[in-house]
Amino acid sequence: MIDDVMLEAEDRMDKALEAGVRELASIRTGRANPSMFNGITVDYYGAPTPLQQLASITIPEARTVLVSPFDRSAMKDIVAAIRESDLGVNPTDDGTVIRVSLPALTEERRKEYVKLARSRAEESRVQVRAIRGKSKKELEAIKKDGEAGEDDVKRAEADLDALTKRFVEKIDAALATKEGELLEV
Repeated sequence: MIDDVMLEAEDRMDKALEAGVRELASIRTGRANPSMFNGITVDYYGAPTPLQQLASITIPEARTVLVSPFDRSAMKDIVAAIRESDLGVNPTDDGTVIRVSLPALTEERRKEYVKLARSRAEESRVQVRAIRGKSKKELEAIKKDGEAGEDDVKRAEADLDALTKRFVEKIDAALATKEGELLEV
């Protein structure tokens, strides 16, 4: 029973970590990265559709992105969605592909992105801690019901704390990497 709680907690924390890393990857740095476009949805025939389902995204140069729509009729909608996103870019449409040139980040913009990265990392830490709290309640219920001894539950709680610490450290490492990328000129 305790093992089930621990395995579920680790699985859920792993998913929270993956989501946090994805969120951090979507923040724009000085270099072009296809994951910057992960959060963009396009109004495609009245339905909000992720950009990745409508086009292929390639990076021919460090600050250039080519978006090749699978359906040319969606070109204007894709351009509008990219323009309205929080990337701060102005895409150009040459009839076959959409070219997105990323301007160099200003010092002020870099600091804004660092703040954004820190807040997203904190959201991930909060998720991990919430999972820990829920799992601790489950362990307390196991102890209360007499399904496991008090020593076993205390040991499991210590393991849970160590697990939480490990995942928070992974989030912190991902944040440090992202901050390094953002502040690199």
